[in-house]
Amino acid sequence: MVSSLLKDENIYLFHTGKYYHSYEMFGAHITDENNEKGVRFSLWAPRAQAVSVIGDFNNWDRSRNRMERISEGGIWSIFIPNIKEGELYKYEILSWNDQIITKSDPFGFYFEVRPKTASIVYDLNKYKWNDNDWMNKRNSTSLYDRPMNIYEVHFGSWKVPEDREYYTCKEMAEILIPYVKEMGYTHIELLPIMEHPFDGSWGYQCSGFFAATSRYGPPHEFMYFIDKCHQNDIGVILDWVPGHFCPDVSYLSRFDGDILYEKEQHREWGTYKFNYSKSEVQSFLISNAIFWMDKYHIDGLRADGVSSMLYLSYGKEEGEWEPNIYGGNGDLDAIEFIKQLNTAVFKYYPNVIMAAEEASAWPMVTWPVHDGGLGYNYKWNMGWMNDILKYLEMDPVYRKHHHNLITFSFFYAFSENFVLPISHDEVVHGKKSMIDKMPGDYWQKFANLRAFFCYLMTHPGKKLTFMGTEFAQFMEWRYYCGLDWCLLDYEMHKKFQVFVKELNNFYLNEKTLWEDDHSWDGFQWIDADNNEQNIISYIRKDKEGKICVAIISFTPVHYDIFRIGVPNGGKYIIAFNSDAEIYGGTNNINKQEYTADEIPWHGRPYSIELQLPSYTGLILKNKGEDTCLE
Repeated sequence: MVSSLLKDENIYLFHTGKYYHSYEMFGAHITDENNEKGVRFSLWAPRAQAVSVIGDFNNWDRSRNRMERISEGGIWSIFIPNIKEGELYKYEILSWNDQIITKSDPFGFYFEVRPKTASIVYDLNKYKWNDNDWMNKRNSTSLYDRPMNIYEVHFGSWKVPEDREYYTCKEMAEILIPYVKEMGYTHIELLPIMEHPFDGSWGYQCSGFFAATSRYGPPHEFMYFIDKCHQNDIGVILDWVPGHFCPDVSYLSRFDGDILYEKEQHREWGTYKFNYSKSEVQSFLISNAIFWMDKYHIDGLRADGVSSMLYLSYGKEEGEWEPNIYGGNGDLDAIEFIKQLNTAVFKYYPNVIMAAEEASAWPMVTWPVHDGGLGYNYKWNMGWMNDILKYLEMDPVYRKHHHNLITFSFFYAFSENFVLPISHDEVVHGKKSMIDKMPGDYWQKFANLRAFFCYLMTHPGKKLTFMGTEFAQFMEWRYYCGLDWCLLDYEMHKKFQVFVKELNNFYLNEKTLWEDDHSWDGFQWIDADNNEQNIISYIRKDKEGKICVAIISFTPVHYDIFRIGVPNGGKYIIAFNSDAEIYGGTNNINKQEYTADEIPWHGRPYSIELQLPSYTGLILKNKGEDTCLE
């Protein structure tokens, strides 16, 4: 009797790169066959001469449970009765050249805690979800005209218990989720949660693509964490690594004694790049993306290192790579894989996030595949990130000569759907923490950072900041220890956290800052060219035409008289002021409400005269919000 898990149609689709739920067939599945309960094991190993399942249940003896080859393409399978959840297992492979190889399961759902490497039989379907309200809302609501403010987290180092290595997922649900909700974030993005053997890779060298790492507990506890996020209106995004994999011999590398999943070794990282020309690798990776949405209800993936996938020349010198058939340096197999990936994901989950970390000028990354794009719906704006950080680190006396660094991003702000990222990569390896990047004395560092956050929140595009930035941690992030929460005992750090919390919540409630994020309809310059004073000002607008005015000063000079053009008459109020005393500022503004003068300024028919403190972000609104911009 052929198992219901091994349908001919699915086998065919896997070998043609179109089986997008391969995890339903491969791996270890608890099932009933021939009136017996046990586990069906299935594996792809085309160059193997023989494959056995080994584990405690057969005393790790390869002669006891030999698998049957069931397809010409190299699928092996066996049903073993009387095996229960929790059993350890591996595959022992006799390679084409008579070598004995022992491997973990590429589709394993659960692994031993490193440094052990065995896979563990696990029933993912036993968890009972309680997030119907969230899932229904997500499935019926567009992403683009909603606020998105992402808190990027490394699960193992956000907080660390005193008596052991890590908090469990269930414990993190009780401490991280209330904090994120109170702080006004809409999403948590987790550095790769997939199984990985080396802590120092931060999860970016995956070994078990279908397994939530056992460091933080069994799979159902991670499901519980996501479920609790959803019950608290918080989305969950996973960093996902489709570009390369861990070189450890226990996992995917030279899986059946020959190159199988890999194409070549990555020069910079020592990992193996996936071979996107192989149909089965396409099925594996696309299934993996869909797996996290299907089994774990996650709300999106941020694809790591997309540039390294797109370019044949990535990390290579002249003469070390061969052009494609058109004479270019684009990896045509990777390009087609990416298009197929995004098409498949959005077929099943149209309202999830598929964000690309893509650092080059590759065109149309977030355009639909049918319009010639790669098909992602968001792209990290790495150009903006590099420009603003370069600008912020300058002594203010030099900033006027580099004013383009804070304005150039607006030339292309609507060419893609952007996320503005201040990620983990910007606060490690000697780059300094965000607060420590700022020039000046102690007070000026905080004021600079507050002004930057106002620029971030009013600039078109969705937002992402890494953990610890919200309370101005001075030390660089260290994956092996928790954040410096003790800094909240110091006044300026506590006030900065209050500032971020209130700015986040202001953003959530201010439609002008996010409802029309992806077109010029939602943005107008007031003054882009004030390089002498290091000040920029602009208008953000919602779909009804209601506006707010942002003024960002990156100068140490306080102006008692500063005139700014505004589009309408009437009264304006300061809706948000980064220089407020409660945030650690000087509170050096003499009033909160202004009547626009009928004095043309900045090409506008009206203007306001106000005080503008040093290193300050101000957001103005028409009083009563009854005035629109036509």
